[in-house]
Amino acid sequence: MTKIITIITLFICSLLSAQTQFEQGMTKAFGLWKEGKNAEASAMFERIAGAEKNSYLPNYYVGLVNTLSVFTEKDRTKIDLLLTKAQDALDIEMIKDQSNSELYVLQALIYTGYVVADPMTNGMKYSGKVMEAYAKAKALNPNNPRAVFGEADFQLGGAKWTGVDTKPLCAQVDKAIELFGTFKPETAFAPKWGIERALEVQKTCK
Repeated sequence: MTKIITIITLFICSLLSAQTQFEQGMTKAFGLWKEGKNAEASAMFERIAGAEKNSYLPNYYVGLVNTLSVFTEKDRTKIDLLLTKAQDALDIEMIKDQSNSELYVLQALIYTGYVVADPMTNGMKYSGKVMEAYAKAKALNPNNPRAVFGEADFQLGGAKWTGVDTKPLCAQVDKAIELFGTFKPETAFAPKWGIERALEVQKTCK
């Protein structure tokens, strides 16, 4: 009996240790990202993803870090590399789970990265894919504020070329901000970003 208790205790301790290592690694990666060390943060998330196969979050953040880096990068070669890395990380998780709304939001952002990098070449090619990805994200979780806001934000960005009425889109931004207010992340590291950008866009709407 004592032997069984010892084995169980060791098993629980190993689980707690692994969890702590995951949490420590994620916290460190977020710290690097906050400091603007995007490449180092991405590499850290990649290492965590290699060790932690049961969580989509490390690969999700590999995708997010690299995608967001694109919006301030001017070098086309670097942009292509960043978006390829982001897509590769996302694909790993998409194979495992096609029912995660956050993954489709990330997919929409990756496509948006291509549009922003070269609107003339990629606008027609990727705009429909962006909207399709957001539609899937909303279908899976209508209350995902990143899906609701992202879709409206993308359309607002192209409104000056498409001539679309912005009032309904601004109403969607308002709705997204309400959803951000009630949104509860599933875990400490689950996606919860977006409210700052939504508030900025809301000001331009008004």
